[in-house]
Amino acid sequence: MKVMIVVTHLLGTGHLARALTLARAYIAAGDTLLVVSGGMPAPLLLRGDVSVVQLPPVRSDGVDFSRLLDADGSVVQETYLAERRDALLQAFAAFAPDILITELFPFGRRILKAEFIALLSAARALPQPPLVCASIRDILAPPSKPKKAVFADDMIAEFYDAALVHSDEDLTPLDLSWPVSERLRPFLRYTGFVAPAPATAHPAQTGLGEIIVSAGGGDVGGPVYEAAIAVAALTDRPMRLLVGGAFAHSRIEDLRRHAPAHVIVEAARPDFRQMLYHASASVSLCGYNTALDILQAGTPAVFVPFDEGGEVEQGLRATALATQSGIAALPRAELTAESLCATLDAVIADPRRPTNGTSFDGAARAVNFTHARRTNGN
Repeated sequence: MKVMIVVTHLLGTGHLARALTLARAYIAAGDTLLVVSGGMPAPLLLRGDVSVVQLPPVRSDGVDFSRLLDADGSVVQETYLAERRDALLQAFAAFAPDILITELFPFGRRILKAEFIALLSAARALPQPPLVCASIRDILAPPSKPKKAVFADDMIAEFYDAALVHSDEDLTPLDLSWPVSERLRPFLRYTGFVAPAPATAHPAQTGLGEIIVSAGGGDVGGPVYEAAIAVAALTDRPMRLLVGGAFAHSRIEDLRRHAPAHVIVEAARPDFRQMLYHASASVSLCGYNTALDILQAGTPAVFVPFDEGGEVEQGLRATALATQSGIAALPRAELTAESLCATLDAVIADPRRPTNGTSFDGAARAVNFTHARRTNGN
């Protein structure tokens, strides 16, 4: 089959990473894939195995998701959004997918609703429409107003065949963060978590015995790095800070000026997942993909959930995961060198938790579900 996944990441790169993991599962099943990406280019995530169409990119203005900026930091104008919409529709018409997946929309990305509705309307108008599914993570940003939940319900009922929830329903049901109405519930299909295949041990055992500090692929996480540098003054445990985002170079230089000799500061690495298997502990935010990396590797972990701008997604996820051995949630407001050091000691001392009790095959299960629905008719 031909499968088209449409995704726009605005702050970090987690949405794109999950979409690419899903795309690779379809490729493994023999399908032809096209990912249409509307966020900023993220070359670290691309391996050349997935066809990607890049729309004129947009990003949020920090944690202000009501303003979109272009690559130069200028506020996006309507003409720019029209270019995106035209490019999206052209990609859809040229590719003619059997299965169309929109990542996050209509549960988020409402600021881009014009282009999504244009796409969905084009799909519905075809003599043989594609199967249409939404793809959402375990925890969503709760709607700030009831009308946002109603909008999602209306969109799902009008345009969609299913909403794929990439979560373990027993661990993080969608109801934790989103008001699941009786109208929406029949469309939900829990797939399990969407994660790449478990990493293997690092051939060079890079990261052995280290505390690995990371903050995803965006430009947030400064307080986590600063607290980690302060912790280094309280302990002689080896530590490695992995820094990503558009301003990584300047941030690395600044952190290196303050880091003691037993702390390595470097750019985010593609072998991060392998390094986790050898680390003594991880300190990180609690985005979807990082959380799954930790769960798969079994690494002791301190999650410092991102909560700027009223964000609650990562806090809800961290609280749910902290019920497991060797995982702790440390709110940003409580983050100090002393609290982080004590929490690290606690998770390292905890018994290692098993890694085989959670479903990480959500991508394959999503493929199987959509194939069956498409084959049997919408």
